[in-house]
Amino acid sequence: MVSHPMGRQRWPPANGRAARASSQWEGSADLQPMGRQRGPDVWSCRRLPVLIMLGSRALAAASDPGSGGRRRTWAELLAGRARRQKPGPERGPQVLAAAVQLLRRHVDLSQLLLEVEGPAPAEPPRSRGTDGWMDRGSPGALVGSALRDRASRLGVPVAVLSSHTVASSFVQICEAHAEPSRGVLLDPEQRKKLSSLLEITGHLLAHSMFSRLTFCQELWKVQDSLLLEAVWQLQIQNIVSLQELLESHSDMQAVVAWLFRNLRCLCEQTEDTCQHVDTTRAMLSDFVQMFVLRGFQKISGPRRNVEAEQMPQIAVAVLQRMLLFALETLAAGVQEESSAHKAVRCWLSGLSGHTFRRMVSTDSPKRFSRHTLTQILTHRPVLKVSDAVQMQRDWSFARTHPLLTGLYRRLFVLLSPEELLGHLQEVLETHEVNWQHVLSCVSTMVICFPGAQRLVTDWVTCLLARAFESFDLDCMVTVFLVVRQAALEGPSVFPSYADWFQASFGSSRGHHCGSKKALVFLFKFLSDLVPFEAPRYLQVHILHPPLVPSKYRSLLTDYISLAKTRLADLKVSVENMGLYEDLSTARDVTEPHSQASQDVEKALQVFEHTGKIPLAVMEASIFRRPYYVSHFLPALLTPRVIPSAPDSRVAFIESLKRADKIPSSLYSTYRQACSAAGEKKPTNAALGMEVEAEPGCVEGSLGLLTAALQELRAAMTDPAQYDVLSAQIAVVSERLHSALGLSEDDGSSKVSKIQLSALAPKLELREQQVVDLLLTSLCQNLMAASSFAPPDRQGSWAARFVTTTCGRSLLPAVLTRLYQLLRHQGPSLSASHVLGLAALAVHLGESRSALPEVHMGPPVPARGLSIPEFFSSLLTCRSKESSLFCLKFCTATISYALCKFSPQSCDAWYSCLSPGLIKKFQFIVLRLFSEARYPLSVEDTASLPWRPLCLPSADWQRAALCLWRQRAFRELLKEKEFHFTYRDWVQLELETHPEVDSLSDIERRDFHQWAIREHFVPMPAAAGGCDGDLETACTVLVNVLMDFCQSSRSCDHSENSDLVLGGYMGNRDIFSRLQPCFSLGDGC
Repeated sequence: MVSHPMGRQRWPPANGRAARASSQWEGSADLQPMGRQRGPDVWSCRRLPVLIMLGSRALAAASDPGSGGRRRTWAELLAGRARRQKPGPERGPQVLAAAVQLLRRHVDLSQLLLEVEGPAPAEPPRSRGTDGWMDRGSPGALVGSALRDRASRLGVPVAVLSSHTVASSFVQICEAHAEPSRGVLLDPEQRKKLSSLLEITGHLLAHSMFSRLTFCQELWKVQDSLLLEAVWQLQIQNIVSLQELLESHSDMQAVVAWLFRNLRCLCEQTEDTCQHVDTTRAMLSDFVQMFVLRGFQKISGPRRNVEAEQMPQIAVAVLQRMLLFALETLAAGVQEESSAHKAVRCWLSGLSGHTFRRMVSTDSPKRFSRHTLTQILTHRPVLKVSDAVQMQRDWSFARTHPLLTGLYRRLFVLLSPEELLGHLQEVLETHEVNWQHVLSCVSTMVICFPGAQRLVTDWVTCLLARAFESFDLDCMVTVFLVVRQAALEGPSVFPSYADWFQASFGSSRGHHCGSKKALVFLFKFLSDLVPFEAPRYLQVHILHPPLVPSKYRSLLTDYISLAKTRLADLKVSVENMGLYEDLSTARDVTEPHSQASQDVEKALQVFEHTGKIPLAVMEASIFRRPYYVSHFLPALLTPRVIPSAPDSRVAFIESLKRADKIPSSLYSTYRQACSAAGEKKPTNAALGMEVEAEPGCVEGSLGLLTAALQELRAAMTDPAQYDVLSAQIAVVSERLHSALGLSEDDGSSKVSKIQLSALAPKLELREQQVVDLLLTSLCQNLMAASSFAPPDRQGSWAARFVTTTCGRSLLPAVLTRLYQLLRHQGPSLSASHVLGLAALAVHLGESRSALPEVHMGPPVPARGLSIPEFFSSLLTCRSKESSLFCLKFCTATISYALCKFSPQSCDAWYSCLSPGLIKKFQFIVLRLFSEARYPLSVEDTASLPWRPLCLPSADWQRAALCLWRQRAFRELLKEKEFHFTYRDWVQLELETHPEVDSLSDIERRDFHQWAIREHFVPMPAAAGGCDGDLETACTVLVNVLMDFCQSSRSCDHSENSDLVLGGYMGNRDIFSRLQPCFSLGDGC
């Protein structure tokens, strides 16, 4: 048949495909023509000439000249027709019936199915015909009638015949591939034909004229011709489910091989095809869902038989083959452009949360996750423990293939942290494992789970106790490998190895102190590791040795001797370790001369801040004299042209000379070499400038860090995805190490304080570039995340970013840069910068207990400052510009903190918000906004103004007033430490310079009168006021003035006027307020 739009059908010519093949099957005479019905007369008039011609040709072709008679001539045939009955009223139906019967004897049902189109979707349903099940003119009626006629003549069930016929047509569609390279997908023409075929098949199936089993068996006979998309369409159109089709095959291994081949081809095509990407991803999702549901369903009871277990076996086998293919491809390190890599990427993307969310009502995803993790952790367990000890630093999260870490994360989503850790322990206890996969899994776990540090710490503590209880070597191996692997990810997620080792074995509470047998067990284990240990770990064991009773001291000395011998073989000496060398990582040991250069630079930085010889240098000159004399002093006394104005290096050398820490002969040689260098005046040493290293390596590492930060920015579309963002932050941390050169981020060394130079805060060029990149990234990421969700729904990415990137070794540089930005460039910062730095202040304050105090100098404050106090000290209210910036920063900081942490976690508010910052915000609001000076009504409550601050046209004054009225903020002000007292007001008012004040003289006078007479003097003393006592008010005012003047005089020597808290000119208005206070009549 030739199909036409809108369901109109036209009979083909006699030599068409539908009449080309003669069939031995004959149908009955009740077949009606397809197409629009116009009554029998109309149909007869239009079709009769054609049917007569078709019948004549068919009869002529059917005559048999070999039957004994002669072939009749055309004239004889005509003469015979003349003797027939003359045409009458009944003649038309007879000719029609004969023609239809003739066509039925020669129709090819397979071709008929391909040429007939299904009804148009928009066409309304027609009334039922005489058969009672469908319209006799519809395609389903035509095909159904033809099939029933043929089945009745052959004596076979109509369902069997229709199944054979549909299968034949189905295969013809699959084989009619215009592009053989397309693999498993249909082209548009094939999709159109298949849709029509399945539409008709659905009609047959609905009326019990189709056998699914027979159809499936027919398809498997030509399985190599089947296209995966066509098979998938069978399930989509509710013809045959994938499970039923797969279970109908007699050879399960053949089914698995066919599925694996086609799924791999589908994954390759998904990456290469953009036109039908939605179809391919839907196919992949459906197959994965079916395999997981059927492969890991819980079957029990009477249904547990061979038939019920066949599909689970197929599903598990296919998933396992795809997983092995992925693991082998990643292990081979194929190029990203290769078809295998594309297939793996596509397949792993199919194991997504979107796919598994459709199965949340079952336990199948959890069982699948556990099974898959077991397969990964036990895949090719060829690596020995010694191999893992030597190679594990290359298996950190940042160095593991992103597709493998992505697979881990997708599997982790289905399990809780406790379930994951329990399963990992079970696998380690019952299987031979691939240590590379186990340790990379540990790295991914501590990166992606917020509470992983506590869980892993508890786990290794239990394992360590079990190891010493039963002297289990396997438990000891697991403990040391897991701890070292977790420590590789940095102290933001797990303590350093040096800290853990010292905490576990450095006290009498350690498990090793229980008996001599326990000590022997520990040192035997450590000694067995020595041939494979990295130098860093040997140095940790030597410098932080286990605590050993004196009577067993020989065990320790024997091990230390063995470890030092191994270090000597590696050309690494404990005596040559740097002064500031970090033992917390497993990185390669730096050459002594390179480490000495770093130690000199760090010692100079400390000397610049304190003016004293660093304690580490003094200790090295006594206890580590070989390194001090052989490496540190030569690096310090490198000949150069001494500048006319002595710099910090000159002052440091002279201080060491006066302390007898430089041998006289070495000092004399240095001075002579410097004099000679001054006479030669090399171009690259003029004026004390040193030769800089080639910037290529540094620029390359900065480029990698920039790229990692950009990828983090792209992942901010869902800021609550902790695993995704944590994974990218781990990559940033890894790139940060390289960008910082040889310096290490976050050492195990404890820093008690940070000394910053307030006179001339400066950074090395590389440090400033790195810090600027990090600060810019934080600001951009916060703005991007805030466009999707408020801070309280952004997860913990910001805190993780701050703790990871602002570690102890980089924290001084970060704080120095913040001093430059907030103290000197604050008014020029954009809104996004203010918001980002405010969030940084909050999260650094959140970690204040783990961070050292900050000492500013010179001039040095009377005490060290916590991080929140440091931020508050950078904000001034001296001028209009500085007051407005202070208002912006305080508004952003307080709003972020109140929005980030719920009222139930008030401790977080107190930790990250300093009283000084809260009081400065109150001072500026009361000073600039007269409406804030009066009590709020009950209705004056508002939401937190964080969202408006993120808009390009942020109205800071309106946001400040909104925050002022906010209920949570008003509750916060009730705390005693945040009370804005009369003394606080006087101190801040003294800092203001009238000539650059935002208030005019009249406005300032009115504000002072309101503050003294109406606000602070009547205020109760418990709230910070004077209880109406004028004498108290005058006393406080005079005391603060005296303290202020004394502070100003102590700072007069400073060349930097910004460091002076105020001057005499800033006090004249306050002095003018004293006279009314002493007037008995006027009051204050």
